[in-house]
Amino acid sequence: MDQQADIVGIVGAGLIGRSWANVFARAGWRVQVWDPSEPQRAAAHAQIAQSLHDLQAHGLVDDSAAAAQRVQVVATLADAVRGARYVQESGPETLEVKLATFAALDAAAPAGCVLASSTSAIVASQFTADLAGRDRCIVAHPVNPPHLVPVVELCGAPWTSADTKARADAVMRAVGQVPIDVKREIDGFVLNRLQVALLTEAFRLVQEGVVSPKDLDHTIADGLGLRWAFMGPFETIELNAPGGIADYCQRYTPWFRRYMADLPTARVWDDDQWQKAADAWGPAPEPADVARKSLWRNDRLAALAAHKRGRKPWQDS
Repeated sequence: MDQQADIVGIVGAGLIGRSWANVFARAGWRVQVWDPSEPQRAAAHAQIAQSLHDLQAHGLVDDSAAAAQRVQVVATLADAVRGARYVQESGPETLEVKLATFAALDAAAPAGCVLASSTSAIVASQFTADLAGRDRCIVAHPVNPPHLVPVVELCGAPWTSADTKARADAVMRAVGQVPIDVKREIDGFVLNRLQVALLTEAFRLVQEGVVSPKDLDHTIADGLGLRWAFMGPFETIELNAPGGIADYCQRYTPWFRRYMADLPTARVWDDDQWQKAADAWGPAPEPADVARKSLWRNDRLAALAAHKRGRKPWQDS
């Protein structure tokens, strides 16, 4: 492996950890992967190599074999962080595990190494408060799978240093991700809060018999989602009224106010309510079906990523 390359420690070799390994390996980093499960470690390299190979077919990695050679699966957590400039933890989503893992990382990682967690629901202050190096800890919350969906939410604890935030941002940009700055800790961060707002309304509409779950999905996949693939909600509404965002709000606020008086409630998520949507969707898939559909999803995401990479920003068009 290239001895001059930056080194990243990947702690956790599940779905997200392997995807992070892909991100760093294709960007030229040396990748040291560790997982407490021996079977997970045994399977990790081949799985990462396969995902890199799949990306090459879409032009998203230049030499998948060379990228795979930069990945080393190691025997201990200490081996994973040895010489690392940055560590990405992607272990189980429990506070107990995060506390133990970050205590071990803080003790083992080189001074100045950024310690980042992929957690999607546990803010950094809950598992870093008592660490000597708590100022170098941050949440770097990705979207599944991060090697195909580039946005990363960077959210520090109150004691995370400005230098840590800046270095995490620089690392994410260097490996081709799109970092966003979550300015303060908030339950669910940004993406999950947006997602649950949409899901709550989607479940309510199905439960009340307004639309079927299949047609609800068409509304996003063949409607809103087409614009959202390259524009966010603010940029979208800027084009939906001649005078931009202010004009849009002036035109549509009366209806928005009527809607806000009829928001769905938490009852949407009661067992007897969400079950209506689950039943209407159809039987639960078999594990093999989930695996096959995940591969199909990843292939479509790779094609979309390749398309977006080749398109100019509107300012340059």
